[in-house]
Amino acid sequence: MNLKEFAARIGLSPTTVSRAMSGYPEVRPETRARVLEAAERLGYRPNSSAQRLATGRAGAIGIVFQGGGRFGPHSSEFMGGLSTRLQRDGIDILVSTVETGEEEEAAYRRLAASKRVDAVIVHTPACTDARIALLHTLGLPFIVHGRSTAKTPFAFLDIDNFGAIETATTHLADLGHRRIALINGDTASTYAHDRDEGYRRTLAARGLPFDPALVGQGEFTDENGFRLMQAFLALSSPPTAVIAGSMMSALGAMRAIRIAGLTVGEDVSLIAHDDVFPYLSPENLVPAVTTTQSPIRAAGERIGDMALHLLQGAAPETLQEVWPVEFLVRGSTGPAPPP
Repeated sequence: MNLKEFAARIGLSPTTVSRAMSGYPEVRPETRARVLEAAERLGYRPNSSAQRLATGRAGAIGIVFQGGGRFGPHSSEFMGGLSTRLQRDGIDILVSTVETGEEEEAAYRRLAASKRVDAVIVHTPACTDARIALLHTLGLPFIVHGRSTAKTPFAFLDIDNFGAIETATTHLADLGHRRIALINGDTASTYAHDRDEGYRRTLAARGLPFDPALVGQGEFTDENGFRLMQAFLALSSPPTAVIAGSMMSALGAMRAIRIAGLTVGEDVSLIAHDDVFPYLSPENLVPAVTTTQSPIRAAGERIGDMALHLLQGAAPETLQEVWPVEFLVRGSTGPAPPP
Protein backbone atom coordinates (compact mmCIF):
# COMPACT_ATOMS: atom_id res chain seq x y z
CA MET A 1 0.00 0.00 0.00
CA ASN A 2 1.10 3.59 -0.53
CA LEU A 3 1.34 6.34 2.09
CA LYS A 4 -2.18 7.65 1.45
CA GLU A 5 -3.74 4.20 1.78
CA PHE A 6 -1.79 3.38 4.94
CA ALA A 7 -2.69 6.71 6.56
CA ALA A 8 -6.37 6.10 5.80
CA ARG A 9 -6.19 2.61 7.33
CA ILE A 10 -5.00 4.00 10.68
CA GLY A 11 -7.04 7.21 10.64
CA LEU A 12 -4.22 9.75 10.40
CA SER A 13 -3.15 12.25 7.78
CA PRO A 14 -0.37 11.32 5.34
CA THR A 15 1.71 14.23 6.68
CA THR A 16 1.45 13.00 10.26
CA VAL A 17 2.39 9.45 9.24
CA SER A 18 5.38 10.64 7.22
CA ARG A 19 6.65 12.85 10.02
CA ALA A 20 6.12 10.12 12.64
CA MET A 21 8.12 7.60 10.64
CA SER A 22 10.89 10.15 10.05
CA GLY A 23 11.32 10.92 13.75
CA TYR A 24 10.17 14.53 13.75
CA PRO A 25 10.16 15.86 17.34
CA GLU A 26 6.80 17.65 17.03
CA VAL A 27 5.00 14.32 16.65
CA ARG A 28 3.78 13.04 20.02
CA PRO A 29 5.55 9.86 21.22
CA GLU A 30 2.27 7.94 21.52
CA THR A 31 1.34 8.87 17.93
CA ARG A 32 4.72 7.79 16.65
CA ALA A 33 4.49 4.50 18.54
CA ARG A 34 1.02 3.92 17.08
CA VAL A 35 2.28 4.54 13.54
CA LEU A 36 5.32 2.27 13.90
CA GLU A 37 3.25 -0.53 15.42
CA ALA A 38 0.69 -0.32 12.62
CA ALA A 39 3.42 -0.22 9.96
CA GLU A 40 4.93 -3.39 11.40
CA ARG A 41 1.56 -5.11 11.69
CA LEU A 42 0.37 -4.16 8.21
CA GLY A 43 3.71 -4.59 6.49
CA TYR A 44 3.89 -0.96 5.33
CA ARG A 45 7.24 0.34 4.14
CA PRO A 46 7.51 3.95 2.98
CA ASN A 47 8.86 4.70 -0.47
CA SER A 48 12.36 5.93 0.31
CA SER A 49 12.55 8.38 -2.60
CA ALA A 50 9.18 9.90 -1.79
CA GLN A 51 10.04 10.11 1.90
CA ARG A 52 13.31 11.87 1.13
CA LEU A 53 11.52 14.43 -1.01
CA ALA A 54 8.86 14.97 1.67
CA THR A 55 11.19 15.28 4.63
CA GLY A 56 14.46 16.47 3.13
CA ARG A 57 16.22 13.58 4.83
CA ALA A 58 18.27 10.76 3.36
CA GLY A 59 17.23 8.18 5.94
CA ALA A 60 20.83 7.02 6.42
CA ILE A 61 23.76 7.45 8.81
CA GLY A 62 27.30 7.32 7.44
CA ILE A 63 30.52 5.92 8.86
CA VAL A 64 33.97 6.03 7.23
CA PHE A 65 36.62 3.48 8.17
CA GLN A 66 40.25 4.18 7.43
CA GLY A 67 42.15 1.00 6.63
CA GLY A 68 39.28 -1.25 5.55
CA GLY A 69 41.53 -4.30 5.74
CA ARG A 70 41.75 -3.83 9.52
CA PHE A 71 37.98 -4.02 10.04
CA GLY A 72 38.08 -6.41 12.98
CA PRO A 73 35.88 -7.83 15.74
CA HIS A 74 35.65 -4.56 17.67
CA SER A 75 34.30 -2.73 14.60
CA SER A 76 31.94 -5.62 13.82
CA GLU A 77 30.43 -5.64 17.30
CA PHE A 78 30.01 -1.86 17.29
CA MET A 79 28.33 -1.94 13.88
CA GLY A 80 26.05 -4.75 15.05
CA GLY A 81 24.77 -2.61 17.90
CA LEU A 82 24.45 0.49 15.72
CA SER A 83 22.47 -1.30 13.01
CA THR A 84 20.20 -2.97 15.56
CA ARG A 85 19.15 0.43 16.89
CA LEU A 86 18.83 2.23 13.56
CA GLN A 87 16.82 -0.57 11.93
CA ARG A 88 14.02 0.03 14.42
CA ASP A 89 13.54 3.45 12.84
CA GLY A 90 14.11 2.34 9.28
CA ILE A 91 17.48 4.10 9.07
CA ASP A 92 20.17 2.65 6.83
CA ILE A 93 23.95 2.72 7.37
CA LEU A 94 26.26 3.85 4.58
CA VAL A 95 29.78 2.46 5.13
CA SER A 96 32.85 3.74 3.28
CA THR A 97 36.40 2.42 3.59
CA VAL A 98 39.49 4.44 2.70
CA GLU A 99 43.23 3.93 3.07
CA THR A 100 44.61 7.41 3.82
CA GLY A 101 43.66 10.54 5.73
CA GLU A 102 43.31 12.45 2.46
CA GLU A 103 40.88 9.86 1.15
CA GLU A 104 38.94 10.05 4.41
CA GLU A 105 38.58 13.84 4.16
CA ALA A 106 37.42 13.49 0.56
CA ALA A 107 34.87 10.86 1.63
CA TYR A 108 33.35 13.20 4.21
CA ARG A 109 33.20 16.02 1.67
CA ARG A 110 31.39 13.75 -0.81
CA LEU A 111 28.89 12.67 1.85
CA ALA A 112 28.13 16.28 2.74
CA ALA A 113 27.82 17.39 -0.90
CA SER A 114 25.72 14.44 -2.04
CA LYS A 115 23.36 14.60 0.95
CA ARG A 116 23.26 10.79 0.99
CA VAL A 117 23.41 10.73 4.81
CA ASP A 118 21.79 12.79 7.54
CA ALA A 119 24.70 12.41 9.98
CA VAL A 120 27.95 10.51 10.42
CA ILE A 121 29.63 8.55 13.21
CA VAL A 122 33.29 9.40 13.92
CA HIS A 123 35.14 6.46 15.46
CA THR A 124 38.51 6.09 17.24
CA PRO A 125 39.17 9.84 17.52
CA ALA A 126 42.63 11.27 17.95
CA CYS A 127 43.40 13.53 20.90
CA THR A 128 43.04 16.44 18.48
CA ASP A 129 41.02 15.18 15.53
CA ALA A 130 40.89 17.05 12.22
CA ARG A 131 37.67 15.24 11.28
CA ILE A 132 35.74 17.11 13.97
CA ALA A 133 36.78 20.54 12.69
CA LEU A 134 36.08 19.42 9.11
CA LEU A 135 32.55 18.21 9.91
CA HIS A 136 31.77 21.45 11.75
CA THR A 137 32.90 23.34 8.65
CA LEU A 138 30.83 21.14 6.33
CA GLY A 139 27.74 21.51 8.54
CA LEU A 140 27.28 17.73 8.59
CA PRO A 141 25.79 16.50 11.92
CA PHE A 142 28.00 13.96 13.68
CA ILE A 143 28.51 12.03 16.89
CA VAL A 144 31.88 10.74 18.11
CA HIS A 145 32.57 7.29 19.55
CA GLY A 146 35.21 8.53 21.98
CA ARG A 147 36.44 11.98 22.94
CA SER A 148 38.72 14.66 21.52
CA THR A 149 39.59 18.30 22.06
CA ALA A 150 37.63 20.82 19.97
CA LYS A 151 36.60 24.46 20.25
CA THR A 152 32.96 23.76 19.44
CA PRO A 153 30.88 21.33 21.56
CA PHE A 154 30.02 18.02 19.91
CA ALA A 155 28.03 14.91 20.74
CA PHE A 156 30.00 11.90 21.99
CA LEU A 157 29.87 8.61 23.84
CA ASP A 158 33.00 7.29 25.54
CA ILE A 159 33.97 4.92 28.32
CA ASP A 160 36.19 5.80 31.27
CA ASN A 161 39.44 4.47 29.81
CA PHE A 162 41.56 6.32 32.37
CA GLY A 163 39.56 4.87 35.26
CA ALA A 164 39.61 1.36 33.80
CA ILE A 165 43.40 1.16 33.69
CA GLU A 166 43.74 3.03 36.99
CA THR A 167 41.57 0.35 38.63
CA ALA A 168 43.46 -2.50 36.97
CA THR A 169 46.89 -1.12 37.90
CA THR A 170 45.80 -0.42 41.46
CA HIS A 171 44.50 -3.99 41.85
CA LEU A 172 47.82 -5.43 40.70
CA ALA A 173 49.83 -3.09 42.92
CA ASP A 174 47.66 -4.10 45.89
CA LEU A 175 48.61 -7.72 45.13
CA GLY A 176 52.27 -6.79 45.50
CA HIS A 177 53.24 -6.54 41.82
CA ARG A 178 56.03 -4.05 41.09
CA ARG A 179 56.73 -4.88 37.43
CA ILE A 180 53.43 -4.35 35.59
CA ALA A 181 53.34 -4.36 31.77
CA LEU A 182 50.76 -2.67 29.54
CA ILE A 183 49.62 -3.76 26.04
CA ASN A 184 48.02 -0.62 24.64
CA GLY A 185 46.79 0.85 21.38
CA ASP A 186 48.29 3.79 19.49
CA THR A 187 48.47 6.70 21.96
CA ALA A 188 47.64 9.14 19.17
CA SER A 189 44.09 7.91 19.80
CA THR A 190 42.33 9.39 22.81
CA TYR A 191 41.30 6.06 24.34
CA ALA A 192 44.89 4.76 24.32
CA HIS A 193 46.27 8.08 25.57
CA ASP A 194 43.81 7.99 28.49
CA ARG A 195 44.78 4.40 29.30
CA ASP A 196 48.46 5.32 29.23
CA GLU A 197 47.79 8.23 31.58
CA GLY A 198 45.82 6.00 33.97
CA TYR A 199 48.71 3.53 34.01
CA ARG A 200 51.49 6.10 34.55
CA ARG A 201 49.67 8.12 37.19
CA THR A 202 48.74 5.04 39.19
CA LEU A 203 52.33 3.79 39.14
CA ALA A 204 53.51 7.20 40.35
CA ALA A 205 50.85 7.30 43.08
CA ARG A 206 52.03 3.90 44.34
CA GLY A 207 55.71 4.84 44.20
CA LEU A 208 56.44 2.44 41.33
CA PRO A 209 58.88 3.48 38.58
CA PHE A 210 57.69 3.78 34.99
CA ASP A 211 59.70 1.56 32.63
CA PRO A 212 59.06 2.20 28.90
CA ALA A 213 60.24 -1.35 28.16
CA LEU A 214 57.07 -2.60 29.85
CA VAL A 215 54.72 -0.74 27.49
CA GLY A 216 53.80 -2.00 24.02
CA GLN A 217 51.49 -0.51 21.40
CA GLY A 218 49.74 -1.84 18.33
CA GLU A 219 46.56 -3.38 16.99
CA PHE A 220 44.54 -5.50 19.39
CA THR A 221 45.21 -8.88 17.82
CA ASP A 222 46.24 -12.28 19.16
CA GLU A 223 49.51 -12.07 17.22
CA ASN A 224 50.47 -8.64 18.53
CA GLY A 225 49.63 -9.64 22.11
CA PHE A 226 51.80 -12.74 21.70
CA ARG A 227 54.81 -10.84 20.30
CA LEU A 228 54.65 -8.08 22.90
CA MET A 229 54.36 -10.54 25.77
CA GLN A 230 57.31 -12.52 24.44
CA ALA A 231 59.36 -9.31 24.42
CA PHE A 232 58.33 -8.49 28.00
CA LEU A 233 59.28 -11.96 29.23
CA ALA A 234 62.68 -11.72 27.52
CA LEU A 235 63.67 -8.71 29.65
CA SER A 236 66.35 -9.18 32.30
CA SER A 237 63.68 -8.18 34.83
CA PRO A 238 60.41 -9.44 33.31
CA PRO A 239 56.97 -8.33 34.53
CA THR A 240 54.98 -10.34 37.05
CA ALA A 241 51.72 -8.85 35.73
CA VAL A 242 50.31 -7.51 32.46
CA ILE A 243 47.29 -5.45 31.46
CA ALA A 244 46.01 -6.22 27.95
CA GLY A 245 43.95 -3.65 26.09
CA SER A 246 41.52 -6.23 24.71
CA MET A 247 40.57 -9.87 25.01
CA MET A 248 42.14 -10.51 21.60
CA SER A 249 45.58 -9.34 22.72
CA ALA A 250 45.06 -11.12 26.06
CA LEU A 251 44.74 -14.43 24.22
CA GLY A 252 48.14 -13.88 22.61
CA ALA A 253 49.69 -12.84 25.92
CA MET A 254 48.37 -15.98 27.62
CA ARG A 255 49.83 -18.13 24.86
CA ALA A 256 53.25 -16.49 25.24
CA ILE A 257 53.17 -16.99 29.02
CA ARG A 258 52.38 -20.69 28.64
CA ILE A 259 55.04 -21.24 25.96
CA ALA A 260 57.55 -19.73 28.39
CA GLY A 261 56.61 -22.48 30.87
CA LEU A 262 54.83 -20.08 33.22
CA THR A 263 51.35 -20.18 34.73
CA VAL A 264 48.81 -17.40 34.27
CA GLY A 265 47.54 -16.20 37.65
CA GLU A 266 50.52 -17.59 39.52
CA ASP A 267 53.77 -16.65 37.80
CA VAL A 268 52.23 -13.83 35.76
CA SER A 269 48.93 -12.15 36.57
CA LEU A 270 46.80 -10.85 33.71
CA ILE A 271 43.96 -8.34 33.38
CA ALA A 272 42.22 -7.66 30.06
CA HIS A 273 39.72 -5.10 28.87
CA ASP A 274 36.64 -6.97 27.69
CA ASP A 275 34.43 -5.41 25.00
CA VAL A 276 32.07 -8.39 25.50
CA PHE A 277 32.30 -10.50 22.36
CA PRO A 278 29.58 -13.17 22.10
CA TYR A 279 32.15 -15.77 20.98
CA LEU A 280 34.87 -15.05 23.56
CA SER A 281 33.96 -15.21 27.22
CA PRO A 282 36.73 -14.41 29.75
CA GLU A 283 35.04 -16.50 32.42
CA ASN A 284 35.28 -19.62 30.24
CA LEU A 285 39.04 -19.42 29.70
CA VAL A 286 41.53 -21.29 31.89
CA PRO A 287 42.07 -19.59 34.18
CA ALA A 288 39.06 -17.27 34.02
CA VAL A 289 40.34 -13.79 33.16
CA THR A 290 40.05 -10.75 35.41
CA THR A 291 38.62 -7.92 33.30
CA THR A 292 37.58 -4.34 33.04
CA GLN A 293 34.36 -4.59 31.07
CA SER A 294 32.19 -2.39 28.86
CA PRO A 295 30.11 -3.89 26.01
CA ILE A 296 30.94 -2.28 22.68
CA ARG A 297 27.70 -3.52 21.08
CA ALA A 298 25.70 -1.60 23.70
CA ALA A 299 27.78 1.47 22.85
CA GLY A 300 26.83 1.07 19.19
CA GLU A 301 23.15 0.88 20.11
CA ARG A 302 23.37 3.95 22.30
CA ILE A 303 25.22 5.98 19.68
CA GLY A 304 22.48 5.11 17.19
CA ASP A 305 19.92 6.39 19.68
CA MET A 306 21.92 9.57 20.30
CA ALA A 307 22.32 10.18 16.56
CA LEU A 308 18.55 10.11 16.16
CA HIS A 309 18.14 12.58 19.04
CA LEU A 310 20.70 14.83 17.34
CA LEU A 311 18.68 14.77 14.12
CA GLN A 312 15.53 15.56 16.08
CA GLY A 313 17.08 18.83 17.24
CA ALA A 314 18.87 17.98 20.49
CA ALA A 315 21.86 20.25 21.17
CA PRO A 316 25.22 18.43 20.84
CA GLU A 317 26.29 19.47 24.34
CA THR A 318 23.28 17.60 25.79
CA LEU A 319 24.46 14.39 24.09
CA GLN A 320 27.73 13.74 25.90
CA GLU A 321 28.15 10.54 27.92
CA VAL A 322 31.06 8.80 29.63
CA TRP A 323 30.23 5.28 30.77
CA PRO A 324 31.86 3.76 33.86
CA VAL A 325 33.72 0.50 33.40
CA GLU A 326 32.95 -2.60 35.46
CA PHE A 327 35.81 -4.47 37.16
CA LEU A 328 35.48 -8.24 37.54
CA VAL A 329 38.10 -10.19 39.50
CA ARG A 330 38.65 -13.80 38.40
CA GLY A 331 41.39 -16.41 38.50
CA SER A 332 44.00 -14.79 36.23
CA THR A 333 45.25 -12.44 38.97
CA GLY A 334 46.96 -13.37 42.20
CA PRO A 335 49.70 -12.26 44.60
CA ALA A 336 53.06 -11.37 43.12
CA PRO A 337 55.42 -14.37 43.19
CA PRO A 338 58.30 -14.16 45.67
CA PRO A 339 61.50 -12.61 44.24
